[in-house]
Order: sequence, then structure tokens, then C-alpha cells
Amino acid sequence: MKAKAAATLVAAPLLAFASHVFAASPVGTWVTIDDATKKPKSVVQISEAGGVLSGKVIKVLQSDKGPKPVCEACTGADKNKPIEGLTIVKGVKKNGKVYDGGTIMDPKNGKVYSVKMTPSADGKTMQVRGFMGVSLLGRTQVWQRQN
Repeated sequence: MKAKAAATLVAAPLLAFASHVFAASPVGTWVTIDDATKKPKSVVQISEAGGVLSGKVIKVLQSDKGPKPVCEACTGADKNKPIEGLTIVKGVKKNGKVYDGGTIMDPKNGKVYSVKMTPSADGKTMQVRGFMGVSLLGRTQVWQRQN
């Protein structure tokens, strides 16, 4: 019985640490919040493969283009593709407490920006900053983790 109690005392902090590390990662499902209207706009699934993050729109919640909008402003292979299913975050890597080095595409205007993602310590929100050139020249959205 004492061994079981000791194991619990050792395992509990390790589990708490592991859940904290996972919670602070961008990997998961996020509700994007429009920085202008402050309303939920879409649901994005962030996944990781080989240390590189990507993000795909899995649901559009708000659109002025109807229930199944397409990316009219996109160029190349993404032109006129449905926004649901579109990969908008590419090539992001962990860099200390932030994730950057990749790009984010705004389906509304088809433009591609550099991106910096900073999850909150509790992992419930994440600041997503899209910018051109220097980070000061951009805009930030706060995404909310979807449970």
C-alpha cells in the first residue's frame, strides 16, 4: 500500500507537467476569433509532423460569402477551392516559447504572411500574429482552444 502511495506521489507531478507541456503547444483544434468583429470565424486544426506545424480550416463559422465559401482571392492551386479543408498555416516550428518561421494565409484576401504563434501558459488561448517583414507590421488574433 505504501508503494502505491509513493508511486502516486511521484506520478501526479509528472502527469501535471506532461499535461502542461501539451496544453502550451499549438497542436490541437482552435476557434479563430476575427480581430475586427471579435466573433468566432472558423475552426482550425493544427497538426505536427516531423517538428513542423501546419493548420487546416475544418469549419467556417462566419462568412459573408455564404455557408460554403471558396477562396476566390487565392492564387495558384488554392484558387476557388473551398475554404473548409484549406491549409492556411504552413512550415511553423518551435522557437523557444513561440512558434514561427512559417506562413499563414488569409482566405479573405488570399495574401500570405509570416506568422508567429504564442500559446498562453495554460494553453487555452493563442496569439496568432500575421505580418510582412517585421512583426511590428501586422495584426494579431487571439484564438481559443476548442475542447
